Amino acid sequence: MQIEKISAFSPLPIRIMAGVAFILHGMPKFNDLLGTQGFFASVGIPADLALLIGLLEVIGGILLIVGLVTRVVAILFAVEMMCAILIVKAGNSFMGQGGFEVDLLLMSISISLAISGPGRLSIEKEIIKREIFPKISYKKR
Repeated sequence: MQIEKISAFSPLPIRIMAGVAFILHGMPKFNDLLGTQGFFASVGIPADLALLIGLLEVIGGILLIVGLVTRVVAILFAVEMMCAILIVKAGNSFMGQGGFEVDLLLMSISISLAISGPGRLSIEKEIIKREIFPKISYKKR
């Protein structure tokens, strides 16, 4: 097989693992929504965003796994992780309790998926036969 054909499948394991990670981070927000809202307010984030962020993480995680509107979801996740690092974890160390290494990793994965798109095995490519929000192509001069 040619490397180009194989590389078309490379976003799949990244999408699946990132989707699972975001779902697992989103679900607890619903288990204690009032607690999550209180935490958000304590770090200067509007409490009303707790539900929205929980929905983004769970629904967005599912969308990543199946490969639907991948670029849009990935951009939203990258922004979310950047805000989490800058607002919530800025004073913390890179690793350890409260560290931002996982947030930085998820942000990097999200940026990569925003650039690469869903890859070959996705609802967008297999069923719809096109990306819903395709990458922008530039003409060479």
